[in-house]
Amino acid sequence: MANTTLSIAVMSGKGGVGKTNLSLNLACGLYQAGYTALLMDCDLGLANLDVLLGIIPEGNLQHALMGEMPLSKVLYPVEPRGFDVLPAASGVPELVDLSPEMRHELLQKLEPVFSGYDYVFMDLGAGISDTVQGFAAMAAMRLVVITPEPTSLTDSYAFMKVLSTRHNMKDFMVVVNQAGSAREALAAFDKLKGACSHFLNIEPVFLGHVRTDAKLTEAVCRQQPLMRYAPGSPAAQDMEKIAARLQKHRLNMLDELARRPVLQGPGL
Repeated sequence: MANTTLSIAVMSGKGGVGKTNLSLNLACGLYQAGYTALLMDCDLGLANLDVLLGIIPEGNLQHALMGEMPLSKVLYPVEPRGFDVLPAASGVPELVDLSPEMRHELLQKLEPVFSGYDYVFMDLGAGISDTVQGFAAMAAMRLVVITPEPTSLTDSYAFMKVLSTRHNMKDFMVVVNQAGSAREALAAFDKLKGACSHFLNIEPVFLGHVRTDAKLTEAVCRQQPLMRYAPGSPAAQDMEKIAARLQKHRLNMLDELARRPVLQGPGL
């Protein structure tokens, strides 16, 4: 059966840009729109998806990788029939930098599970560790989360430069988070795009922006996705638009997806 699952590596050059919250709410929004989604916490040493959701999973990726628990026991259903989380471990430094062999072993365990979903969101750790680079290279789509702050733009450019020069990655989607307005978001994206085009010969694609919203802070404190807590809030409306654009991209990529596994790793 041809693959139709879109894998998305959600990443950022620096921490604190709202990457994990965006991953969670995009997965939630797509589920509410009728699509199945798996949210995979790939910040292997400093997991926090479980905290955002207020859940206490029985197992995590470490247990699956070590063969201590089957994947069916590690997957945590956030909603019935198609919105699941694959938790990571927290405070386990040896998982932060997985060897290529360990990443390959993890892929082999996960690949049969992935085909049951329309989307697999990979919430990567911030920065440019080898593990982050390896996961980013495996996905069918790379989504870079930035904010209008100069430090975010600088770090994101450096991150994309590493992925471009070391892994020949040229395709990046960009979401501007914590934006004061659409104009501010576009200005930030244009600065990043200009630098990428001039120095790296790559053309990132603007996927959308998410406005700063007090309801998001409330949702985090209540350990609920914003899409569920305040679906009519400005940030939730912005994320809903981004989710709809992702579905359009997925439909346009079906031929490409059919020719590859969900995650493309060495030997797969």
